Amino acid sequence: MILKALDYRTGKPIRVEVNEDCIHDISGCIAFEDTHYYIAPGLVDLQINGFKGIDFNKVGLEVADVYKLTQTLFGKGITTFFPTIITNSDEATVSLIKVISLACESNTEVNDCIGGIHLEGPFLSLEDGPRGAHPKQYIKKPNWELFEKWQKAAGGRIRIITLSPEWPEATDFIKRCTDTGVIVSIGHTAASPHQINQAIEAGATMSTHLGNASHAMLPRHVNYLWEQLASDALWSTLIADGFHLPDALLKIFLRTKPNKSILVSDATSYADLPNGSYTGHIGGDVVLDHSGKLYMKDSPTVLAGSAQSLLWCVNQLVAKHILPLSEAWNMASIKPTVALFGKVHNDLEVGRRADLVIFKNENNNLRIVKTIKSGKLVYSALD
Repeated sequence: MILKALDYRTGKPIRVEVNEDCIHDISGCIAFEDTHYYIAPGLVDLQINGFKGIDFNKVGLEVADVYKLTQTLFGKGITTFFPTIITNSDEATVSLIKVISLACESNTEVNDCIGGIHLEGPFLSLEDGPRGAHPKQYIKKPNWELFEKWQKAAGGRIRIITLSPEWPEATDFIKRCTDTGVIVSIGHTAASPHQINQAIEAGATMSTHLGNASHAMLPRHVNYLWEQLASDALWSTLIADGFHLPDALLKIFLRTKPNKSILVSDATSYADLPNGSYTGHIGGDVVLDHSGKLYMKDSPTVLAGSAQSLLWCVNQLVAKHILPLSEAWNMASIKPTVALFGKVHNDLEVGRRADLVIFKNENNNLRIVKTIKSGKLVYSALD
């Protein structure tokens, strides 16, 4: 496979040769007429609850649904994603995890695309605000035996867990997760700064959608947001959909941690659906308005996750001139893997696995044209 487009990092025309599942060669080439097409690494979404009517959190999820959702995400430039299961009953959680695990076992393409399962809850804050749209009746303290049961059902695929360190049991739980290679992310928390730092010392390395799922009012100097933002050890994951964080706050976060910030979508099953009223596990009765904002029907100021893709978030940063294209793209492709593995392994370089996209940039609006997964063309808007 030979691909020709502009290097998203430099804007210069390059020729990328793909052999089997890897990038075999990259070289400069003669400039071509259409200068709107760019080539870049595929997007990596660490937090996705569902998309286009398919919900990873709805009991009754089927293997076919996971496959269909994977195909849909190819059209959004996603080559790796982490199905995110939020707070639910113990039995429902096991059931959903098993379906995702079975989908990986029964389909090579799905297995290649799912980097792991992200368990968001149920070890979160009970307080209104920090709890967000998570159902209160299922929130509980960290329980290692229960987590082991879920990890067994997942076939070891739980890779990230979001929890609140305000529970006395949290420190020991975090240490056990870290010892077994599970990334611990702080989120949906009302923890004190001391508890935040205890979690970091125990091995927590990420903050889940920093700035969201918090109290409406906080002490101006001492609070759990500043403590996480000030930590050099924590990666900040951010939802830059235009609704979750004001542009000014997003700029502050990015300037504070320019090298340790990641974009996530937090997309729900309502993403890519028409505006209207819906009912589901996340948020219960929710409204998706004409602007693309998703919120709880009875509490319009409380968001119920996102109805937008990771590509949409990249577009927001680029169109609003918050970040240059290459930096915004890296936050949604390369940096997530660095946060997980400690080094880059999916950049646009010879020898890397060919997880690539070609997108068209028209007036700072990015549109996916082709998606290549493991050297195979899996999506084309040109067909």
